[in-house]
Amino acid sequence: MALQRSTMPIQILDSEYLTAAEVCQLVAISRQTLWRWRQEGLIPQGRRLRGQWLLFSSEDLKAIRSYAMTLEPADAGPRNQMKLFAKAYD
Repeated sequence: MALQRSTMPIQILDSEYLTAAEVCQLVAISRQTLWRWRQEGLIPQGRRLRGQWLLFSSEDLKAIRSYAMTLEPADAGPRNQMKLFAKAYD
């Protein structure tokens, strides 16, 4: 059974950072979603610690959370499906 570390910011100089895993947990997204959004330039890229750990600041977390909670209009397809089949019944 793996131990889970509670979300605890990493202190570097005078700034606090969260790992990618912690950001995913806090925003309720998968790691793949986080990577895809980064690749598409939709969210902050984060920073690397020692070339390994990907870290995000509290400002980065706010931007990621804001993007994750963005509502967009659904694709407005045909409003009346019956019109699609009207010719079939004529």
